[in-house]
Amino acid sequence: MEQAANATQGLQEVRLGIENACREAGREPASVTLVAISKTFGGDAIRPVLDGGQRAFGENRVQEAKAKWPELREAFPGVELHLVGPLQSNKAKEAVALFDVIHTVDRPKIAQALADEIAKQGKRLRLFIEINTGAEPQKAGVLPDAADAFIGECRETFELPIEGLMCIPPADEAPGPHFALTAKIAKRNGLALLSMGMSADYASAIAFGATHVRVGSAIFGARG
Repeated sequence: MEQAANATQGLQEVRLGIENACREAGREPASVTLVAISKTFGGDAIRPVLDGGQRAFGENRVQEAKAKWPELREAFPGVELHLVGPLQSNKAKEAVALFDVIHTVDRPKIAQALADEIAKQGKRLRLFIEINTGAEPQKAGVLPDAADAFIGECRETFELPIEGLMCIPPADEAPGPHFALTAKIAKRNGLALLSMGMSADYASAIAFGATHVRVGSAIFGARG
């Protein structure tokens, strides 16, 4: 019961935080989609957030999402499921079948696998390209100076409906410059959507134009 109450309160606080950040940025709150990051949390933890009206959720792993979301989606129509973790090409078939939005397109092999599966399954997905703004070797994502070429390749070679960019700034750096860089790349490539900002920095991301913020711990609490 306590966990459910905390999640409900967390959801309300984040929604209020988004409203306040939008007001300060001169934006409409409806222009920002809250993606509740439910990775590592089971159905019992997710249901109170669904009861609170939240319908966009993010997962890191295809297998974890496959284990828990079919049952939840049956009980709560209208859920939009986002893949926010790295995608392996051998999981493309399951990812296309399960998810509505993929935030982590980052290399030609993945682009080709997604293009093939989208065509086979006849399903329209919303796709984001992940930008490794900090050029961190341990992180996935396209380097900023290769972003324009890769966006063009996804559009022209693979005919993918790329709609936006995603970034995860380095943990030890101010996020603002990374959000600004991602927004700049998106603008010059005519991309309208920006997946930027997490629990600690979503207000800053909104100031830089984020259309999707990925918030987990501020809603669900710390992960075990």
